[in-house]
Amino acid sequence: MASLLYRLGRLSFRQRRCFALLWVAVLAACSFAALSAPAAEEDGFSIPGTESQKAFDLLDERFPGDNAEGADARIVFAAPDGQKVTARENRAAVEKVVDTVARGEQVKDASNPFAPEAVSEDSGTAFATVTYSASGDDLSEATSAALLQAVEDGRAAGLTVEVGGSAVDGGPELGGITELIGIAVAALVLFITFRALVAAGLPLVTALIGLGAGVCAIVAAGMSTTTITLALMLGLAVGIDYALFIVSRYRAERAEGQGAEEAAGRAVGTAGSAVVFAGATVVIALAGLSVAGVPMLTDMGLAAAGTVVIAVLVALTLLPALLGFFPQAVLPRTRRRDPAPVSAPALGRGKEPAGSRWARLVVRRPLATLLLSVAGLGIVAIPALDLRLGLPGDEAQPTSTTQRRAYDALADGFGPGFNGPLTVVVDAKDADDAKGAAARARGALSATEGIAEVSPATFNKTGDTATIAAVPSTGPAAGATKDLVRTIRASAPELKAETGASMWVTGQTAMNIDVSTKVTAALAPYLAVVVGLAVLLLMVVFRSVLVPLKAALGFLLSVAASFGVIVAVFQWGWLGDQLGVAQTGPVMSMMPIFLIGVVFGLAMDYEVFLVTRVREAYVHGASPAQAIVTGFRHSARVVVAAAVIMIAVFAGFIGMTDSMIKMLGLGLAAAVLFDAFVVRMTIVPAALALLGNAAWRLPRWLDRILPDLDIEGERLTRALATEPTSPREESVNA
Repeated sequence: MASLLYRLGRLSFRQRRCFALLWVAVLAACSFAALSAPAAEEDGFSIPGTESQKAFDLLDERFPGDNAEGADARIVFAAPDGQKVTARENRAAVEKVVDTVARGEQVKDASNPFAPEAVSEDSGTAFATVTYSASGDDLSEATSAALLQAVEDGRAAGLTVEVGGSAVDGGPELGGITELIGIAVAALVLFITFRALVAAGLPLVTALIGLGAGVCAIVAAGMSTTTITLALMLGLAVGIDYALFIVSRYRAERAEGQGAEEAAGRAVGTAGSAVVFAGATVVIALAGLSVAGVPMLTDMGLAAAGTVVIAVLVALTLLPALLGFFPQAVLPRTRRRDPAPVSAPALGRGKEPAGSRWARLVVRRPLATLLLSVAGLGIVAIPALDLRLGLPGDEAQPTSTTQRRAYDALADGFGPGFNGPLTVVVDAKDADDAKGAAARARGALSATEGIAEVSPATFNKTGDTATIAAVPSTGPAAGATKDLVRTIRASAPELKAETGASMWVTGQTAMNIDVSTKVTAALAPYLAVVVGLAVLLLMVVFRSVLVPLKAALGFLLSVAASFGVIVAVFQWGWLGDQLGVAQTGPVMSMMPIFLIGVVFGLAMDYEVFLVTRVREAYVHGASPAQAIVTGFRHSARVVVAAAVIMIAVFAGFIGMTDSMIKMLGLGLAAAVLFDAFVVRMTIVPAALALLGNAAWRLPRWLDRILPDLDIEGERLTRALATEPTSPREESVNA
């Protein structure tokens, strides 16, 4: 592996113009393909194998055309305090708004806002549902503008008018001012780390090129826009980090007297090997998201994994090519004038790096450090014991949005469960009396505790299937609503036995409950697959059994602590105002598997980059304790810089308004903070010091089975030590 990458690094350096033009062509081709690709279909949310999805599919079959996906808007009207929305002037203003919207070109239907079911009991609130013939992404600007203008006209008439629904939902947020701040922080950290403008700029340039190619490829492949968010987060973060490690190794090789081309080859052969295996762990973790069986989760994982693969390829090929254009500019200013190698005695006379000083401190008191660190993470993880899962809707939007205000107005006027009705499907195809079976189901629903209202049954044209809307007395995210869905489903066998009809529960609320259940059930097999494969991969990297196991246990501590932060902020409301959390409630149901997958990959990144240098020193004859100090001398500064950059990038997404993105950004930023600084920089050296030589032992039978890929470049270093410098290399050095 190291020898192959060494040759690739030198080739990229020599043929820098060809490789640079190649990546320009790749970026241009991906951009052209993205611009030429047809618009992706609007994001669908399906959860195969669940009852709610089976019921939804049955509705598509039995009610053809009725469930065609089109955008909808629910316009909510509230009268001023002390007035009724049905008063003459208010009624006229409401009807004018609805009539104006109904005349729109893409409008299919607009409901009567004064139907009995559309007016609250106190007559203070009413609503109208507008359905469109096009999806939310396909609505014209004129249609959207007409809706918003009608809402403003209603407000001008003295009413409180808010609107929710897919017609006013914006697309996924792909960036913002906070994300730009994150990139700016990354640039500052790179400059502080390298003290050279070009060295700081190269990782940013290569990361953005890789990210651009990856995102354009996602769009060109026709994947939905929701898949881009995770790809943006990871593509930018790992792209910068991978380039950071290779540039840092290049500078270290130049400091030891290597020529520019040779240094580029050695940097790609050693640090590049770590990049390949670190990237492989991230890809394994992301591709493993498909274990959950949720198509949207699978698409997001595969899209982000593809972006990481591109980031690895860019770091291995484009970066050494760019180093060829700026072989001296990436070096510290003093090194540009004096290229003579720095001798070991000279290094020893200088100030000892902070990384090695920290390692000496940890190695001196390993047991106390280990216990203190584990206890600290355990305390932070305590809120995770109260973890509740769900899929937040408009109730999680900021109160500054019209969607959230519409949600609150409906909840106040019609009850908390009105925003999350359950759709009960009665399949009476095998029943002797379809109408009698539907009436029996409706009666059972009306008698069920926790249901506030039940609508009449609506049959399809053939009369063999009916739908009944049941409004819970509790909100969509409440635990009581989840129990209610279970109760209704538990009564289905009784209806089947009495009438021969089957009963299913679906609707957005039921689908949210089902996806939470399915994702939770997938966690154990997902952990087994991802952690198992990654442990095997790390065994190949480190030729050890205990080091990979220690890495996996450290990762679990990081994840537990990050879940503690998420629960404390999003469920308990700690620092909620400061972080812009509009509403406390359950944690997004897909967050655990998202966080576990992404954090495991990133945690293994730092494990590989940090421990590789420790093992490199150990295999060259250093004692276990001295190997830790030596490894930290070479890698701690760069790992810290990489972690700070990744935290800055992820933290940039906390400023988004979308609660899912905000939660993911905070969770990832916290996880990287805990994993890099507490686990990898503190627990890892303490554990290695306690294990001593045992940390690097591998049973002989396992050593024979596992391939030896020379990740640290030990064989490469020995081979290069016996080779004289070629005349071409001498000319490049000059």
